[in-house]
Parts: sequence; structure tokens; C-alpha cells
Amino acid sequence: MVPMLIGGSLNTLGYGLATLGPALGVAWIFASAINGTARQPEAHSTLRSLAFIGFAVVEALALFGFVLAFIAK
Repeated sequence: MVPMLIGGSLNTLGYGLATLGPALGVAWIFASAINGTARQPEAHSTLRSLAFIGFAVVEALALFGFVLAFIAK
């Protein structure tokens, strides 16, 4: 039996695993904003702006990981 040869780079696998962090971060940010709005509807505008700022920060980290996956080749 001949072993299979696996070609490619581990960068793809690493980036695939690294996407779990930002995905969970975005989910928790918006879940917390929805929960806070449900508990205190008058704070909707404040919670919404904070949620979008948090979303931008988490997505920036995801994009840095995406760029670094290509640079490390």
C-alpha cells in the first residue's frame, strides 16, 4: 500500500482554525447587544454603537489573520 501524499501548506488549515475566534466573538458581541436591549430598551442606541465598534475590532483581527496567512507562505 502506498501512503497518500499530502501537498499544500498548513497556512490554510491554520487560518481555518483561526476563523473560529472571530466568528465566536461576533456572535457573542451581537448576542450581548440583543440581550442588553431586551433587558433595557432605552439603552438601545448606546448598545448598538458599542456593538458595531466591537464588531469592527473583531473583524479587523480576522482580516489581519487572513493577510498573515498569505504573507507566511
